[in-house]
Amino acid sequence: MLQWVTDGGLETDLLFHHGVDLPEFAAFPLVEDSNGRKLLTDYFVQYAAIAAAAGAGLVLETPTWRANADWGAKVGYDAAALDRVNQAAVDLVRSTPTDVPLRVSGSIGPRGDGYVAAGTEADEAAEYHAPQINAFAAAGVDVVHAMTMTGPAEAIGIVRAARAAGLPVGISFTVETDGRLPDGTPLSAAVASVDAAAAPDWFGVNCAHPTHVSPGLDGGDWQQRITTFRPNASTLTHEELDAMEILDEGDRPLLRSSTEALLATLPSVTTLGGCCGTDASHVALLWGVQQA
Repeated sequence: MLQWVTDGGLETDLLFHHGVDLPEFAAFPLVEDSNGRKLLTDYFVQYAAIAAAAGAGLVLETPTWRANADWGAKVGYDAAALDRVNQAAVDLVRSTPTDVPLRVSGSIGPRGDGYVAAGTEADEAAEYHAPQINAFAAAGVDVVHAMTMTGPAEAIGIVRAARAAGLPVGISFTVETDGRLPDGTPLSAAVASVDAAAAPDWFGVNCAHPTHVSPGLDGGDWQQRITTFRPNASTLTHEELDAMEILDEGDRPLLRSSTEALLATLPSVTTLGGCCGTDASHVALLWGVQQA
């Protein structure tokens, strides 16, 4: 049963609807600028309103999907600066005005590109992602959420690092149009292998249209582990989306109907929002509420 509203495609919303320049698709530098903080707060407030209208709680992701060492270095952030901005991002999200229960989720992205298969060394991934997770812990985040994971190994490493920091953690995989991860792993096998090596608190799927996720479902008990869904608006492939210079906001009736069909097979999903190409209007549509 749905209980928590979460946000949509932050980066695509900022890029295409607000004209914000995001070098390397990184939103986290906005946290350190007064105009950027206002823009982010205004973005989050939209989802607080949706949650209030839906009578649901609110899960907000920190704008830190790119705030790791490799991507941070490309926009001029060293380790100390990343520690500072990751903690500041938690504080910013925590300050969002809302009258509904709020969970602050520390967003972690893959070390590489979200559409390209990741490495195979879980211990290396744990060491790599630990500084960002430790910054979240220092700032008092409620949960760590690794999104757009492309293979099991990096997910296992992130879970290990979160456990070492004493934090709850969720893992969201992305899938291609055939319901398999970018590295070719079936979604069912990815969940099973991560659960066997380092079980997270929950799993999710993000950055894929519902019609792409459905082929990866087989009705097995493993599906009960999926509690979060954040679909893309578009039915295009990841490769096609990467090449797009305009935003594909998708077929909204199809997004709603296919999401409803998917959720009927995933009754364990409690948290629903959006990903690339979606904004607050898409999430309001999925929740069946009027956007203020």
